[in-house]
Amino acid sequence: MDAAAFDPWSPEFLADPYPAYAGLRERGRVHWFEPTGQWLVPHHADVSALLRDRRLGRTYQHRFAHEEFGRTAPPPEHEPFHTLNDHGMLDLEAPDHTRIRRLVSKAFTPRTVAQLQPYVEELASELVAGLVADGGGDLLGRVAEPLPVAVIAQMLGIPEADRAPLRPWSADICGMYELNPSQETAERAVRASLDFSSYLRDLIAHRRDHPGDDLISGLIAAYEDGERLTEQEMISTCVLLLNAGHEATVNATTNGWHALFRNPEQLAALRANPDALLSSAVEELMRYDTPLQLFERWVLDDIEIDGVKIARGQEVALLFGSANHDPAVFAHPGRLDLARQDNPHISFSAGIHYCIGAPLARIELAASMRALLTQAPDLRLAAEPERRPNFVMRGLAELTVEV
Repeated sequence: MDAAAFDPWSPEFLADPYPAYAGLRERGRVHWFEPTGQWLVPHHADVSALLRDRRLGRTYQHRFAHEEFGRTAPPPEHEPFHTLNDHGMLDLEAPDHTRIRRLVSKAFTPRTVAQLQPYVEELASELVAGLVADGGGDLLGRVAEPLPVAVIAQMLGIPEADRAPLRPWSADICGMYELNPSQETAERAVRASLDFSSYLRDLIAHRRDHPGDDLISGLIAAYEDGERLTEQEMISTCVLLLNAGHEATVNATTNGWHALFRNPEQLAALRANPDALLSSAVEELMRYDTPLQLFERWVLDDIEIDGVKIARGQEVALLFGSANHDPAVFAHPGRLDLARQDNPHISFSAGIHYCIGAPLARIELAASMRALLTQAPDLRLAAEPERRPNFVMRGLAELTVEV
């Protein structure tokens, strides 16, 4: 394939990757990408199927040593990041993934999430009121970011006074999920992993002696079939919930509003009839400019895609952003259609790693959008936004608005 068509480090590609995805889909179902040593999979049907295929995994270490799998162990100096990352359920496979998800899912029952809705809506309203009182400002820093961070921190039981470092820690750790992260990125992720883990270790110790009704206390107390989480699994789970619980929501919010400002007729329709359109608008904005563009899987047993054999030990890059714009599934995928009904986007993944917090994310997105539509009916873009230089986690550096 033409390497220039897919260049995840190019500012032009990052500004709009969707034409390049169309080229990938037209040229075939799977493409070797030498710079990252991965097979790119751009079609919705293949991405959806492979997310559910147990011949692939987020890790291989439950079955193979690094050497057996033809891989090199991470550098020893990166160990704090990998210890933290490798004990979270996103990067585990059965049986550990099953055990941890079963315990954590108790905190994300429909009833529990529904009980959070009034708190989410009240907080969203307060944040938007502050933005409106100032005549506008950075929608990312004033609304999109503090809302999900506060909600997850509230669930975990992290005191308000301790929350300031959470977002910087998270951003530094998430830098490692980009393609070919630099040494500087790795060093920041290691420092954040050490600091975040140390903080949570102390908080867990405090909750053992002073339990509350928060998620950390619940994880400490949780038993199921005689199983409980180790301390490291608890730490990794809390970090994962914070990272995944706000990173996608922040980016979905800013990407979504940027898309609305660029499609004024759709924004006008939403303002005219928010009750009818809000639910489908959340789904369409998640699809239209996908916050998580790529999800990686290791090939644990040989597979074949369209006659191309992909051997055990290789890695596939499932292109969520491309899958969400596949015309085989979505009519006129390049068109923003807030009333779109048939919308099987995969922005929350699929299979055993389907996002456990998806119902909460939907509530947060709807709450902030409704508050902005109600309190800032003339919200408009004040300056063309700067995009973060990231590919995998697609978002804006800021989104300056006027009311």
